[in-house]
Amino acid sequence: MTGVASGVAWGTPTARGVVAAATLGSGLTLLDGTVVNVALRSMGADLDASLAQLQWITNGYFLSLASLILLGGALGDRLGRRRVFVIGTVWFAIASLLCGLAPTAEVLIVARVLQGIGGALLTPGSLAMIQGAFRAEDRSRAIGAWSGLGGIAAALGPLVGGLLIDHASWRWIFLINLPLAVLTVWLAQTWVPETRDPRAHGRFDVTGAALASLALAGTTWALTDAGGPTTVWAAAVGVLAAVAFISVERHTRAPMVPLGLFGDRTFSAANAMTLLVYAALGAILFFLVLQLQTVGGYTALEAGLATLPITVCMLLLASRGGALGERIGPRIPMTFGPLVMAVGTLGLLAVGPDVTWWRDVLPGLTVFGLGLALMVAPLTATVLAAAPDEEAGIASGINNAVARAGSLLAVAALPTAVGLAGDDYRDPAVFDAAYGTAMIACAALLVLGGVVSWLTIPARTLSRVQPPTA
Repeated sequence: MTGVASGVAWGTPTARGVVAAATLGSGLTLLDGTVVNVALRSMGADLDASLAQLQWITNGYFLSLASLILLGGALGDRLGRRRVFVIGTVWFAIASLLCGLAPTAEVLIVARVLQGIGGALLTPGSLAMIQGAFRAEDRSRAIGAWSGLGGIAAALGPLVGGLLIDHASWRWIFLINLPLAVLTVWLAQTWVPETRDPRAHGRFDVTGAALASLALAGTTWALTDAGGPTTVWAAAVGVLAAVAFISVERHTRAPMVPLGLFGDRTFSAANAMTLLVYAALGAILFFLVLQLQTVGGYTALEAGLATLPITVCMLLLASRGGALGERIGPRIPMTFGPLVMAVGTLGLLAVGPDVTWWRDVLPGLTVFGLGLALMVAPLTATVLAAAPDEEAGIASGINNAVARAGSLLAVAALPTAVGLAGDDYRDPAVFDAAYGTAMIACAALLVLGGVVSWLTIPARTLSRVQPPTA
């Protein structure tokens, strides 16, 4: 670490400034992550967008974020975490302005891709600044404060976003990022000391990042356009880029993704389970919010607030799930967590034209949230424990990217798989019929994730558990 003589002490003005900057920065990405699904129907009506375009409004952001988040972390370690964090925040704000002013769906999709690039620079830095700035004995408290405040930001997202969409315009969910970004940059420049990783060396794996982006883009395009004239070509590009990515990562001196990590069975299994579970999570939120608005007649605010049970369960119970995993080992929480989530997902089949939140939404989402809280911390700890200590950061980053890629691929594939296309998201009868099939498919993904965990995750208590940081 450079730039800090002995580290920032908890309770000082500098400590508060560092945590505030990191929390506001990560809060920017959390806000957009929780609100965009709520705004999709309003965006579609205003921009006359097709279902495929709505998918890309969601997926454009996840595509660039998942592809580049590891490169963003490496840039911060080498060039300075605060510097890259500030650049990412400014980039994110400019892209948010473009999103807010977008005259067409196509422009909004491009702006969302640019926003994801900013998020890839910003997201790793929010935690890395805390890790690098604080004294070792104070890092846990700082990370806990950052995580707790970030959870509050996630909880407020649907409320703030729904109010803006219902009483102003969907454009304000992006424009509100501008003053928040200005405050974030001021806090970072004023209070956050610059730190770097003195071990970071070698060349940046730009080729690997480009190939990862191309592989995800081609695959996502093929899934979204399934059966269309470009499907075969897009799939071929995706497969060839993925093969080239593996070859480059295997032979480059400083790979973005050290493939040797996947030689550990537990690490590979935990990431396979992550892909399945977060694919289901992304698809459930995509379909549920549209179902509530298109079929149930909910406003954007009502649809956003309807998903709060998940956030509440995570805030109150995620740490207890981590403690349980430390006591009994990760296999049981990582198996039964997804299975409980599957039960909750099947409970959401009750959401229909005569939906009542207390009866049809709250029970299913609460059960789903309980399963998620049971699983998340043991999953994070398993990924970290399966990697060497010196590669814990890259291991966590890979798992983060896998989770976002899972959501990306599910939102791309599932609407077409259940028979939705064109303007079907505006037709209550058509969407309602597809929604039930989608929920069953998501429940199946979750059950498969639980089975993978039971067959592959060790039952022993983890010996090198670190507390979850996000």
